[in-house]
Amino acid sequence: MASNEETFDVHEGCTVGENPCSPQHTEHAASHPIAPVKLGDIDVPTPVVLSPMAGVTNWPFRVLCEQYGPSGLYVAEMITARALVARNPKALRLCRFDPSERVRSLQLYGVNPAIVEQAAKIVVDENMADHVDLNFGCPVPKVTRRGGGSALPWKTDLLQEIISRVVKVCSAANIPVTAKFRVGIDHEHETFLQAGHIAQEEGCAAVTLHARTTAEYYGGHSDWTRIAELKQELDIPVFGNGDIWGADDALAMIEQTGCDGVAIGRGCQGRPWLFADIKNAFAGSTQRINPTLGEVCTVIERHAELLTCFYDGDERMAVHDLRKHVAWYLKGFPVGGSTRKAFMECESLDDVRREIGELDPDMTFPQRVVDKPRGRVRFAKKVHLPYGWLESRTTTHEEREALFGDDPMDASY
Repeated sequence: MASNEETFDVHEGCTVGENPCSPQHTEHAASHPIAPVKLGDIDVPTPVVLSPMAGVTNWPFRVLCEQYGPSGLYVAEMITARALVARNPKALRLCRFDPSERVRSLQLYGVNPAIVEQAAKIVVDENMADHVDLNFGCPVPKVTRRGGGSALPWKTDLLQEIISRVVKVCSAANIPVTAKFRVGIDHEHETFLQAGHIAQEEGCAAVTLHARTTAEYYGGHSDWTRIAELKQELDIPVFGNGDIWGADDALAMIEQTGCDGVAIGRGCQGRPWLFADIKNAFAGSTQRINPTLGEVCTVIERHAELLTCFYDGDERMAVHDLRKHVAWYLKGFPVGGSTRKAFMECESLDDVRREIGELDPDMTFPQRVVDKPRGRVRFAKKVHLPYGWLESRTTTHEEREALFGDDPMDASY
């Protein structure tokens, strides 16, 4: 594991720094202590997970979240197995970790068991991570139409083979493997209970359930009762995911479902300090962070600097990557459309600092957006699947040939 004493990134001059946001007190706290979780040789003292999010959870954002939060798991964004095997430069960049990260958690995605196994072997042989998560929950059409992500658990033979191969490779290096999946493709084609049992039987150390179907995408409300169902079925730890927008939501999920921990996705977009709130809540503290705009801007500037390190000093790439984060950081603040537009046009760190200097640092965080949904609430019009996918729970020879064909796009980003 990476040393927790180190406060400098692998790139010279990239410091992590201190949390700029001040805690405040509210009236909510945990009604009982939250038990730690053990994944193989890895201790997770506070069972809180930063869920992998494409284009979001690279190491700069993970470092910000982990600095605020407890000793949980902060997972890198999804790595396409074929891209890693092909040594795609972007895939390799996404596999990088900062020395300050306590546990190097990496998520793999793939459909071909042999390719996912090869990717896992690279992770092991090159000492890339301490923990590997497998993605069986992504609902994005470009993933599901090729049988991947949340479409894959419908094919139990594929699910079992991928998990079995990866666990075998990783267990030789004492690297625990976990899996994340959804309730099912839709409510007529649910897979989560069987997927949970397969994951447990094939050696996964824990599972995470996003309590929506593929068809529900990120719309509506996640059904936490399904998390409770899965917890009743399995002996391994179960993490719950879906609609955790504040610390009180995390406490409620634990109490309502009996799950062993929570996984945070869109709720922390533009709010890495959410992990401080959850850390306090799980410890029984009433402290919460409600930052001023000045404190938020300090986070924005630090995020920009860390992204510059991530892109090897390329400020333009860094501030372009920052744009989506700025929109989330400023959500709810009455700063005006012209200010938001100016941030979207920044091309350097100095541009970002200039725009920060134009803002009122004493502006308080708007209560109307505290603990409210973040990111886009998107509904899928239809689930995109390979032809004939739902006709059988196992793959045919023809389906495997179609799925495992030499698709160069599978190695790109």
